[in-house]
Amino acid sequence: MLRTVLSLLLVTLIGLPARGRAQDASSCATDTNYAVVQIDTYPRIDLELARTPQEHEVGLMNRDYLPPDGGMLFVYQSEAHEGYWMYHTLIPLSIAWIGRDGTIVSIKDMPRLNNPDDVQEASGTVYNPDAAYWYALEVNEGWFVQHGVGVGQQIVFCLTA
Repeated sequence: MLRTVLSLLLVTLIGLPARGRAQDASSCATDTNYAVVQIDTYPRIDLELARTPQEHEVGLMNRDYLPPDGGMLFVYQSEAHEGYWMYHTLIPLSIAWIGRDGTIVSIKDMPRLNNPDDVQEASGTVYNPDAAYWYALEVNEGWFVQHGVGVGQQIVFCLTA
């Protein structure tokens, strides 16, 4: 499966409350073929980035597999409030919505629909965050719980163009 990744991302979750911060680009790895998230001592997560409205719309639709340490980071250009749905999404997912300062503001599990191709079922099952956000991180369902990641934790971003 061909990945459409636009830049490299290195993200670290910090267990203690702290202010999110951007890393200097020189401290980022130089390979821009994939994105990476490292959460404390947990496994690295290889991420695809979705930055445009078109990439946000497609997300992880029509895929029958997501590696255990894989996911997608949705990057917004301004504060977002929209919910996510599971239309054409075959993989059960968990999503973390992340504020501009890097704080996780909400996490929800998004189980696979009975019929992922049914627009009525999908539109009746929309997952809304508990607060506005700038980033959304989708991984396999249960990943956050399995790794002890929760609301209020901080993420340090390292985005390169």
